[in-house]
Amino acid sequence: MRSSLAPGIWFFRAFSRDSWFQGFILLLTFLIYTCYHMSRKPISIVKSRLHQNCSEQIRPINDTRSLNDTMWCSWAPFDKDNYKELLGAVDNAFLVAYAIGMFISGVFGERLPLRYYLSAGMLLSGLFTLLFGLGYFWNIHVLWYFVVIQVCNGLVQTTGWPSVVTCVGNWFGKGKRGLIMGIWNSHTSVGNILGSLIAGIWVNGQWGLSFVVPGIITATMGVITFLFLIEHPEDVDCTPPQHHGEPTENQDNPEDPGNSPYSIRESSLETVAKCSKEPCEEPAAISFFGALRIPGVVEFSLCLLFAKLVSYTFLYWLPLYISNVAHFSAKEAGDLSTLFDAGGIIGGIMAGLISDYTNGRATTCCIMLILAAPMMFLYNRFGQDGITSSIVMLIICGGLVNGPYALITTAVSADLGTHRSLKGNAKALSTVTAIIDGTGSIGAALGPLLAGLISPTGWNNVFYMLISADVLACLLLCRLVYKEILAWKVSLSRGSGSSMVLTHQR
Repeated sequence: MRSSLAPGIWFFRAFSRDSWFQGFILLLTFLIYTCYHMSRKPISIVKSRLHQNCSEQIRPINDTRSLNDTMWCSWAPFDKDNYKELLGAVDNAFLVAYAIGMFISGVFGERLPLRYYLSAGMLLSGLFTLLFGLGYFWNIHVLWYFVVIQVCNGLVQTTGWPSVVTCVGNWFGKGKRGLIMGIWNSHTSVGNILGSLIAGIWVNGQWGLSFVVPGIITATMGVITFLFLIEHPEDVDCTPPQHHGEPTENQDNPEDPGNSPYSIRESSLETVAKCSKEPCEEPAAISFFGALRIPGVVEFSLCLLFAKLVSYTFLYWLPLYISNVAHFSAKEAGDLSTLFDAGGIIGGIMAGLISDYTNGRATTCCIMLILAAPMMFLYNRFGQDGITSSIVMLIICGGLVNGPYALITTAVSADLGTHRSLKGNAKALSTVTAIIDGTGSIGAALGPLLAGLISPTGWNNVFYMLISADVLACLLLCRLVYKEILAWKVSLSRGSGSSMVLTHQR
């Protein structure tokens, strides 16, 4: 049947089928990680409800507290003067567990079926998010309950990122990876926005529902993942992408019939058929230290540590900052904070597009980090002078802060996980992703912790800390930026040399 079709028609049909499956995987993994981030966001919205000034609230008739107690409507144990430290402890219970678990998660992600691993993680994450919200309905007022729930949730959420990046890396080659993953990585900001909006509906009333509803949605998505996730293109007879270092026959002769997309697909399908009949030797999973030796992994990991420190401080403390400085209600502060995530969507897409065009991942990150430092200073200084300036600066800050973070955790991780030094062994993708994001997660834990400790001395000091971290992230990329500039010079000299040869021949 296949031989009766002209090669052009078969190529169109094959390309169309591959594209449909690629689009489906992008959409499914987008929704998966949107749910992960949606379930993380409610705590930042509910913070201002757990501890609030109750002087304008109407007291219940049966309230026995002192009339001078302005914290009677806060939720114990967060009704004390050290509430910022307690809320910081709840944040860090999640973030420290997430950072530790991430280094282990990548190893399991390479050795277990992604569909089972990811769906189990989502079901458990939904369960622990639900249990946090049930603390309201069960009238729980002990700190250890919320800390234990956050630790468990942090550990199970590490199943998400290495798995979805590995799955997308299995389906897409390097060509337009920055743009594709820049658009795809907007799931982080979309999840934050949805989490903020959903939590905002109930934050001033039964705040437990701010966690219960995202928990149910996340668990439901886990079931969908189990039913529909496809790990590899070969599983549905689609063409696998070309990665770094994969040998291709007749590569120097583009007119050779063996180099046509039709032939490439045919050979891929023949390989799949052969492996289904005979046991094929699979490449061994790379070790942790072997992944560290891949050029660029250490630099980008340390850069992400400081970039994620800044991003997650905004994620967890921005609504409270807006509420304290601009004196907005909890819901208004939560809604306004979503503009930072909206800017993050734009920044992630722009970073991917620019890095694809220039072939300079490190340079793109470095320039955005340089611009982010003065913008954060201006936002803290003038951002609350008016609603218009606040909106504009939040969007710009979100783009410049989250752009490098998005690029490193997606396109850069996938590039390094399929680096030419691996000679086509894509088994390293999950481990490299886990190392980079795990190191970044250390910064994600440090940022909110430092914000909780520094904020009592003034919000200005928090922003000075964020600007310092941003500068350090930029400095860590200097060596890679220098190498990219040298590569551009070589490329330009070759281009000008070729032009001179053609001119001389004419």
